[in-house]
Amino acid sequence: MVVDKTCPFDRIIIAIDGYSSCGKSTTAKQVAAELEYAYIDTGAMYRAVTLYFLQNHILLTDSRAIQDALEHIHIEFNYNSVKGCNETYLNGLNVEEEIRKQYVANSVSEVSAIPEVRRAMVTQQQMMGNKRGVVMDGRDIGTHVFPKAELKIFMNADPIIRAQRRQLELREKGEIVELEDIIGNIKKRDYLDTTRIESPLRRADDAQLLDTSFLAIHEQVTWVVAQARTTIMNLAHATSTQQ
Repeated sequence: MVVDKTCPFDRIIIAIDGYSSCGKSTTAKQVAAELEYAYIDTGAMYRAVTLYFLQNHILLTDSRAIQDALEHIHIEFNYNSVKGCNETYLNGLNVEEEIRKQYVANSVSEVSAIPEVRRAMVTQQQMMGNKRGVVMDGRDIGTHVFPKAELKIFMNADPIIRAQRRQLELREKGEIVELEDIIGNIKKRDYLDTTRIESPLRRADDAQLLDTSFLAIHEQVTWVVAQARTTIMNLAHATSTQQ
């Protein structure tokens, strides 16, 4: 293990990558809370950009319009003390609920595949993670955003189970979507995420695999927290032996 002597060993970066609807965000949020780390939802960032593009009729083939739009997009996460969670703000407006709707999900993979968009978001993500003690989930965190993250997790699950989870999530928010439509959307997103030129979705060579098909969220959280504490313990030991 490579020891970074410039930061406290108990403030690591945890990179969680994987396919959509595997429980990445929910697990990452709870892991961050358990470890008292900051949580950064990169998927929400790409959804916020997608929402801005849709609202402002930005053509995905118009490079100049895309670049101009990115210069006017500011994304931040603010803690909601009533709900007990971070919420996504786009240019000062709370868009947490809007970015979770299906019409945004239908376009987010195309938007996130645009090189200019990815470069802009990666820059923001790296700045957010500079203080360490961060849990960040997405598609390219361990491979591109933080390739030297001390702990990398890659999550996957059976596509049908993923679709069922997504359908339930939408139903709880009042959106009724046919399972076949969700399966089609998931397959499309998987294809676009894994074949895009800029930072495609793939498992980092040193990422630990977590199949969540038959795991409850609390089991996923327990597993990741255990990996994190083991990593922290190993770092502490490696640091002590090098001093």
